[in-house]
Amino acid sequence: MWTDSVVAGVVDQSTPPWRLRDHKGTVSLVHRVADAILVALGLWLACAFTAAEVSVALISAGLIGTGLFYFLAEIKDLYRPWRTESARVEVWLVLETWLLVAGISLTAIYVQQDAAEYPPDTMLYWLVTTPLLLAAWRWSARSALHYARAHGLNTRRLAIAGGGDLAQHVARTIEDKPWMGLDLLGLFDDEQSDDEQEVEHEPNGSPRGSRSLSTLVDLARRGDVDVIYIALRPGHKERESEALLRSLGDSTASVYLVQDRRARVADGSQGSRQILPNLWRIDVLQRRRLDLGGIQAVSLYETPFDGPDGWLKRLEDIAISSIALVLLALPMLLIAVGVKLSGPGPVFFKQRRYGLDGRQIMVWKFRSMSVCEDGGKVKQARKNDSRITPFGAFLRRTSLDELPQFVNVLQGSMSIVGPRPHAVAHNEQYRAIIGGYMLRHKVKPGITGWAQVNGWRGETDSVDKMGRRVDFDLAYIRNWSIWLDIWIVVLTFFKGFVHKNAY
Repeated sequence: MWTDSVVAGVVDQSTPPWRLRDHKGTVSLVHRVADAILVALGLWLACAFTAAEVSVALISAGLIGTGLFYFLAEIKDLYRPWRTESARVEVWLVLETWLLVAGISLTAIYVQQDAAEYPPDTMLYWLVTTPLLLAAWRWSARSALHYARAHGLNTRRLAIAGGGDLAQHVARTIEDKPWMGLDLLGLFDDEQSDDEQEVEHEPNGSPRGSRSLSTLVDLARRGDVDVIYIALRPGHKERESEALLRSLGDSTASVYLVQDRRARVADGSQGSRQILPNLWRIDVLQRRRLDLGGIQAVSLYETPFDGPDGWLKRLEDIAISSIALVLLALPMLLIAVGVKLSGPGPVFFKQRRYGLDGRQIMVWKFRSMSVCEDGGKVKQARKNDSRITPFGAFLRRTSLDELPQFVNVLQGSMSIVGPRPHAVAHNEQYRAIIGGYMLRHKVKPGITGWAQVNGWRGETDSVDKMGRRVDFDLAYIRNWSIWLDIWIVVLTFFKGFVHKNAY
């Protein structure tokens, strides 16, 4: 088809998977909106205090000032995540940014011949009032977040892989600042000395002790840890670090590599260097920067849908699923009647599958078989499968059996586009033999996906087939954009509904 050549160009799977991106969370989006409002509020208050008329010139000055503030704020990285950094540093950076805005604005205004349109007292009030509003907002927001996190709200369970100086420093930083909202589970290291174990203590004063890296991997696989900081000793072997990262790929935990230039190991005549894993050999997802008390951390396994991107993705899901359910209401009613007449059993088939972060969800489909399997062992549908009803075969060939999943999308357990969910039994089978399989669950499962429009759908009767599907799923997560989602939806109409492997 004409789409084949286009498909190959949408996602270049040879692209290095560690394109460095800034971590933009929900709080950064709120700050952006609040900053624009406060700049406008500062101008309005200045006009009110000086009894100045709100003229077109002053409104233009406000818009230019807002745009200039955004421009300088991006340069100064003002909208980076501040969870692990001091509120004083953040407030000072806000004031410094506005000081530059004031200097540039005053210079630009008073070199013009029509400078009289900008009353000096009004401009002075605006340029002085606005930074106070911005600083007060930032301080209040941080105080509210600190209070909430210190009292158990907006927290994440954290584990640190390592037991040396770097790991100890990170642990102390986190325990000294409960407002970060990081609940430290402990340090995990295979080489920790007795002296280091004696220094370690739980927050209540009892000895923490060191647990092994294999214990950490088990916790991650069970979903008992949300975030893992890799801060291994400088002498840790590269291959061992890579093996740990691959093991953590069998989990839905967010994994960050802590990099400290002070953490060095003697390296003969070459001086000293920090031993880091070779990321070419790791399925890195969404690499982003994070500042941890002055130490840089880079995400290796993280979701692309944190913050504004997550809001955009959810808006896309609600809009498309709502329209689809309205347009498909009558066809779905007719299909429901057909399923009921096709034989005994319920109209809908509900099956447990893994969703976001490996949590179990119930996925809805029109029943297409004479059985409803959802136990510890689920047999995949095969060609000429005797369990498939004649009407069910039609539904499966045309993918009409998937239509009830628009309800899952509207509820929020699924997305329009994402890795297809598999039965829990199949998940447990393949996660044990395919590296990085559970990384698919860093995003919500979808009705359609990048793997499906590339032909990797239907029965996976070999590990190689499932492996190829996982490759495309991970490529989607690495390269996600709203435009990629739209393109996948378009391709679904051409090659996603009917396929030779759909039976």
